Amino acid sequence: MKKNPDLEVSIGEIKLKNPVMTASGTFGYASEFENLVDLNRLGAIIVKGLSIEPSKGNKPPRIVETPCGMLNAIGLENVGLEVFLQEKLPFLKTLTTPTFVNIYGKDIVEYAELASRIDDIEGISGIEVNISCPNIKAGGIAFGVDPELAFSVVKAVRESTAKTLIVKLSPNVTDITEIAKSVEEAGADSISLINTIAGMAVDIETRRPKLANIIGGLSGPAIKPVALRMVWQVVQKVKIPVIGVGGIMTSDDALEFLIAGAVAVQVGTANFINPNATVDIINGIEAFLIKNNIPKVTDIIGTLKT
Repeated sequence: MKKNPDLEVSIGEIKLKNPVMTASGTFGYASEFENLVDLNRLGAIIVKGLSIEPSKGNKPPRIVETPCGMLNAIGLENVGLEVFLQEKLPFLKTLTTPTFVNIYGKDIVEYAELASRIDDIEGISGIEVNISCPNIKAGGIAFGVDPELAFSVVKAVRESTAKTLIVKLSPNVTDITEIAKSVEEAGADSISLINTIAGMAVDIETRRPKLANIIGGLSGPAIKPVALRMVWQVVQKVKIPVIGVGGIMTSDDALEFLIAGAVAVQVGTANFINPNATVDIINGIEAFLIKNNIPKVTDIIGTLKT
């Protein structure tokens, strides 16, 4: 075997030099990490979620540390599409690492318009669609918890762009596989899961919620077993590549997801603890392959013995 194993994987038509991506919302617009991380080592960068217009997000306090992770209620604060294109994208275009833009909207029309405006922009390799957002025209129900709503929004985005399309699934559902099959049918090139799990925390002295929004999204090591289970279930039901997200802190965590069938992984909360976590994980995966005389990372994907 050659000294350095082949770490390359593919998401849709996009080839990644390795299977380690950053999770949206945990890595800013990448320039924030340029002095901490070799950004060109990464498999892909997924930027902070974008809407058409800028958003201030929720009122603070917006983050609470938990014993095995964190709760956040940032509320998808972002600079908006135009500022992103003018001020953030030029830096990203200097990198050799593919950039995916995470998008969200208040209704299907907004999702489609955002995808359409991104479609012909150079320097954006693909789109990740956040369907955990509430549909204001359906009484606030999240797109990602209803198979028909999920299908409709992904179909609209698919018809608006030719770029590689990842759909990020919410875990706050009864059967994750039904949602996965719906977005595959609607034209997704890949599925990433899971998004955060709904949770809350209470200050016993003030008897008030610790988050101004009351409810936030739980991430970090606490959710890894749930994410791993859902990834494995979805892999059995869809033919498109699955990207594992949730509590991945080390290369061993990442390898669990790959063995369970994920083609790639996203690293999120770990970035707050160790800014170089992504590169550490890449190095760890490579070391594992060398140790076990495995020539390609794709040789371990989906090799779980049950």
